[in-house]
Amino acid sequence: MDNTFIEVGYFQYCKHKMQAPGDMFMSQKNPADGRVITALSDGLGSGIKAGVLATLTATMATQFIAADIPIKRAAEIIMNTLPVDKERGISYATFTLVDIEPSAMVRIMEYDNPPYVLVRQNTVVEPIKEISELHRKNKKTAPRIEAFLNYSTYAARPGDRLIFFSDGVTQSGMGSTTYPFGWGWLNVQAYILECIDNDPTISARDLARKVVQQASSHDAFKPKDDITCGVVYFRNPRDMLVLTGPPVFKEADAEYAHLFETFDGRKIICGGTTANIISRELNRPVTVDLKNFDPSVPPMSEMEGADMITEGIITMGKVSELLENGAHTENLKPNAATRMVDMFLDSDRIHFAVGTKINEAHQDPNMPVELEIRRNVIKKIANLLQEKYLKEVEIHYY
Repeated sequence: MDNTFIEVGYFQYCKHKMQAPGDMFMSQKNPADGRVITALSDGLGSGIKAGVLATLTATMATQFIAADIPIKRAAEIIMNTLPVDKERGISYATFTLVDIEPSAMVRIMEYDNPPYVLVRQNTVVEPIKEISELHRKNKKTAPRIEAFLNYSTYAARPGDRLIFFSDGVTQSGMGSTTYPFGWGWLNVQAYILECIDNDPTISARDLARKVVQQASSHDAFKPKDDITCGVVYFRNPRDMLVLTGPPVFKEADAEYAHLFETFDGRKIICGGTTANIISRELNRPVTVDLKNFDPSVPPMSEMEGADMITEGIITMGKVSELLENGAHTENLKPNAATRMVDMFLDSDRIHFAVGTKINEAHQDPNMPVELEIRRNVIKKIANLLQEKYLKEVEIHYY
């Protein structure tokens, strides 16, 4: 598993006419030991109150596990912390906790969410689960309330996919002619296998989106509950290079072009000056692409060997804004920024080659305030990719 990347992705729809989700999905990579920690919590009901309790649950889960509290003990603390619904005697939030070690040992604790799906070699694998009871004291209602926690552990293999979701997925379509009792876990499982069969390399993010959108379709795209799906995909890493800004010394232009030419992976050039340097050094023409032009973002260009060429600082600023706000590009007009965000999310190891020659145009006091110096924008994007999207990022200055 040394050369296997752990990709984590999720997608979510709110209940129809609700502004805030009642489900919460969180993931982080623990800097101390490299563990990937993920939590999906479903608050009872919907709306802000459900979202607050789901957020509390997911936050406690990720922080407890990051603090090396064993996953079983973390679940017990959460269960004893959560308030209980008086009438039904159940917690106000359910959860699925996933703790993945760098060695690819996976530990999962589930409480009241639909069972997760483990896909290996296009087949659903059912791991052995240990069921444990949790007894809690409650002074106002019954003296003891029981909860059943499902614990499982397994060693992940390259190509494995772990899919988990809220009951908004399995219960979608409930009451309809097609699915009177809801879509159901077995149908969800069959749909996941169908998606993988149609696209064997489908990313975690795209698979999660397909599951949620399919569930929403059963409710005529007016979800009767919050719908959330998370996916963890163990796969070979996808590399991407971003060249932006001219090197501080002209003598480094040839080295810059050589890096671009020999890099094995996707390649993006940001900035007209940078594109001209690569074009000159490799003797390749650059042509502007005015198809699907969006006036809010400068147009893209094309050159042999480049997956994408964009303008520099304005486009990168838009990319930073999109990443900060959740990278939801599905309903936005396609442009250079949305395409770059999608490429970032579909990559795992992102290498920035940043030229440090100052562009005098960006020091003009008459330029818009949001035009930050290139290096600061890159650092912000790199931090977002690492902390929010669990990407591996390197920055090299030239």
